[in-house]
Amino acid sequence: MSRLTRPFRRLLATLDAGFTRLYGVAWNPLHQPGTVAVAMLLVMLVTGLYLVFLYRVGAPAASVARLAADPWLGSWIRSLHRYASDLFVIAAVLHAIRMVLQRRSWGPRTLAWLSGVFLLGIGLLCAWTGFVMAWDSFGQRLALEGARLLDALPILSEPVGRIFAGESPVPSAFFFVNLFLHIAIPLAMGAGLWLHISRLARPVLLPPRRVLWGVIAALLFAAIVRPAPLGPAADPLVLPATTPLNVVTAWWLPLSERLPPLVPWLGALAMAGVAVLVPRFTRQPREGAWAPSSVDPRLCTGCNQCPQDCPWEAITMIPRADDRPTLVAQVDPSRCVSCGICAGSCAPMGVGPPGHTGRDQLVELRSGLLPRIALPTHGGAGVVAICCAQSPAAHRAALEAHGATLHLVPCVGNLHSSVVELLIRGGAPGVLIAGCPPRDCVGREGPKWLDERLFNDREAELQPRVDRRRLRVTTLAPGARAETLAAFDALVQDLTTLAPLPAEAVGDLSLELICEPVPFDEDGP
Repeated sequence: MSRLTRPFRRLLATLDAGFTRLYGVAWNPLHQPGTVAVAMLLVMLVTGLYLVFLYRVGAPAASVARLAADPWLGSWIRSLHRYASDLFVIAAVLHAIRMVLQRRSWGPRTLAWLSGVFLLGIGLLCAWTGFVMAWDSFGQRLALEGARLLDALPILSEPVGRIFAGESPVPSAFFFVNLFLHIAIPLAMGAGLWLHISRLARPVLLPPRRVLWGVIAALLFAAIVRPAPLGPAADPLVLPATTPLNVVTAWWLPLSERLPPLVPWLGALAMAGVAVLVPRFTRQPREGAWAPSSVDPRLCTGCNQCPQDCPWEAITMIPRADDRPTLVAQVDPSRCVSCGICAGSCAPMGVGPPGHTGRDQLVELRSGLLPRIALPTHGGAGVVAICCAQSPAAHRAALEAHGATLHLVPCVGNLHSSVVELLIRGGAPGVLIAGCPPRDCVGREGPKWLDERLFNDREAELQPRVDRRRLRVTTLAPGARAETLAAFDALVQDLTTLAPLPAEAVGDLSLELICEPVPFDEDGP
């Protein structure tokens, strides 16, 4: 699967780089298409409340034409509603593609994926009903094609297509049903959205304000300058010369009209089946790098920090099996995504995925990187760059070319603060930590908790004895290589102004001795 997705990852990285250069890392809309989609739902809700009060089921085409002809409110509100629906579909599809390419669509994330597919599907159905409600030539085409496809199924006793034969006016009940569905479907989308985020701790539903209002302003400008097209009123006895076509939500219509009804149904079922089976196609073995976290009860002090930091609510505190008075953390493997953020939150280093607990990190550091670090000098030689393994390889190579010594971690949120202390006290003159963009972290909250632990005393905090002037945190993202290298060069320059660490501050700390395992009671398990 990874070989098949490699070209798409490269394309995504290229697009990310372009948007990052335009908007910066913090404001890149491609890093947060899911929140953009939710924002568009709110825009559609607000504008739809205005439009529904002016819509008339007895004269649908005339009421929509009056809205489109009103230059003060109706025209731009209708167009904003239409453009927001298009952007919702685009953002939802981009969000889904991003989740697949970042391997975030399987295992504990399956529920979010399936509910997201449901949201996109009923969103497209809602757009269909909205176009039919306008009852212009395009809405008529959609209604006719829908009736043709529905009549191919052995469900109704009477063909739906008779409604549009022209023998009599289309009954108002048909438009009432469309209006009802157009209002009821968003309620189902609200339930689907709740299910979509139900396994997330602290879900972020909206993009940053600058992105939110920037997107709305752009859509509003487009709605005023180029109102959404409206075709001539539907007439079953007149063949319009031209028909506006929405290529975002109805790209399939010209093709479907030329095929037997069974073919579009089979195509739709095949697409839905592939979408539903994506978690199966993309799943990884729950071992090795993807193994869920575990807890060493001898080390757990019951501090409740790892449940607070877990972005997936995969950790709870339960009563201990021994006679110690505290609670003990317990990981639910069905919810754990192996991000390792819990390992960075545990001061005694008793929790984390296999091989990535705080103690594992210190062992790896002592056996690998630490012996290769020279004693601190008056300058920036030997600076260690701790990089997220998800970061672009070309950017990491650029840091190496600038003289950095690389050290990879699964997520910067997994990094235990003792690693930073051990590096500096073990010989590194400075440490640069480069993680994913805050809105595009595979672990969701890695950069957030890293910053809190290093600079705001959140457990497991970096100890006060560590000189934070020797530490920098930056972002390693496509399109931001220059900023990353600038942060590295700035750290090197600042290090030249600092005196070398005193001899008594240099050396290997036996950090494990601070939190030695507590033996079980003889009567305990």
